[in-house]
Amino acid sequence: MKTLKTKLAIALMAAGLSVSAAAADITVAYDADPVSLDPHEQLSGGTLQMSHMLFDPLVRFTKDFDFEGRIADKWERVNDTTFRFHLREGVKFHSGNTLTADDVVWTFDRLKLSVDYKNIFAPYEKMTKIDDYTVEIVSSEPYPLVLQTATYIFPMDKKFYSGKSEAGKDKSAIVKHGSSYASTNVSGTGPFTIASREQGVKVVFERFDGYWDKTSPGNVDKLTLVPIKEDATRVAALLSGDVDMIHPVAPNDQKRVKKSKDIDLVTVSGTRIITFQMNQGSNPALKDVRVRQAIVHAINNQGIVKKIMKGFGTTAGQQGPAGYAGYDADLVPRYDLKKAKQLMKDAGYENGFKLSMMAPNNRYVNDAKIAQATAAMLSKIGIKVDLKTMPKAQYWPEFDLCSADMMMIGWHSDTEDSANFSEFLTMTKDAETGRGAYNCGQYSNAEVDKLVNSANAETDTAKRGVMLQRVENILYDEAAFVPLHWQDLAWGAKSTLQIEPIVNALNFPYFGDLVVK
Repeated sequence: MKTLKTKLAIALMAAGLSVSAAAADITVAYDADPVSLDPHEQLSGGTLQMSHMLFDPLVRFTKDFDFEGRIADKWERVNDTTFRFHLREGVKFHSGNTLTADDVVWTFDRLKLSVDYKNIFAPYEKMTKIDDYTVEIVSSEPYPLVLQTATYIFPMDKKFYSGKSEAGKDKSAIVKHGSSYASTNVSGTGPFTIASREQGVKVVFERFDGYWDKTSPGNVDKLTLVPIKEDATRVAALLSGDVDMIHPVAPNDQKRVKKSKDIDLVTVSGTRIITFQMNQGSNPALKDVRVRQAIVHAINNQGIVKKIMKGFGTTAGQQGPAGYAGYDADLVPRYDLKKAKQLMKDAGYENGFKLSMMAPNNRYVNDAKIAQATAAMLSKIGIKVDLKTMPKAQYWPEFDLCSADMMMIGWHSDTEDSANFSEFLTMTKDAETGRGAYNCGQYSNAEVDKLVNSANAETDTAKRGVMLQRVENILYDEAAFVPLHWQDLAWGAKSTLQIEPIVNALNFPYFGDLVVK
């Protein structure tokens, strides 16, 4: 068996890394590297992280979920179905080509062809060019989340990606899990270019001299991204000084990193919520709102975060975290064992009942331990749990069948908006529209359905927020699901790296703005 030291040495030698690095020459270790250079091939955290390095979106999120202009420097809503973006002039691609509206429209049309981005861009009919530096995006119906979806539009170099490759293949083709021109060649507008890439070994990024954003404080000239899958090996690389920054830092390693000299641990409350759904279709007891409330009151999610997650989580009482439209600060976690027992008694289940529970054991942080703790907590109100945990490859087919009375699921909103949670997790199941596609609680409330649909067509932000708050309150009162926590995110870095300003709950640091002291 390889020792930790041996594993670390192998990982670093494979990447060709030296122990020391200049101030503006850093190495970052992640648990995986991006599988492709094509920003449209896969919707994943790794792809988005890469996209923010090699490209720039029309707009991007700030740390508090507001928006700041990137390729677009101004925007306005023309009417309920039309939104206008004004593009920066003088922006250059890595190829030397100048960005214009033609590139943005071409990129949008290509995005509409991507399987992974199909749902995100489904509300839109088209994007049109008004002039060389103005575009309009048109939705089929009033749609409020244009800026949210604009964070996924990373303009690509139309001239660079058009035509045939040397192999005679279409340069613009999106090839899923395959070798294509766009997956191995890049011309973006981002702060970095690709110097070299060895899939699964390392990717070397170099600063783009022609980068448009002269106000950026970033001073990293070279960044090497090296994948180190094992948590312990990744932490050892940071603590030994062989890498400058790592993500993620596992809960069990955070205290060690925090105590280390000249190393900073930076944590951010994330936006992926971990929950249990209560299947009203498979267990009649769960149809009773008092039983569902009893289960929510019996589960000490604050204790789970403290003991199992080692504080690496933010306890949840609702779907969307602070900063999302619909968030209500009054909807707090509600562990109360005495009240849970009384609710069970009121519902006629003073002696409890049996239920089945399923959870993955390798999808979320400490998922199996969380399920085991939850089962133990439910036993205190007389509920006898038959728990099965399994690898995610086996779990998701079971989840699709809603095979147990309680099933764990985590969810991150692609639009950073609470309506997305409801659309997939708590709206009435509808095979035709896709609503409630992951609603294994079989929960159904006509008012919730109406409110979410109305919110998704309301372009007045304040009115929309009121609607979504009402949704969260109904789900809370009816104990539609069991909220546990939002998974936190953690990075470790040498103190010379000022990473706090560039990391965010979205889990794609803005490395272009990274300052190394």
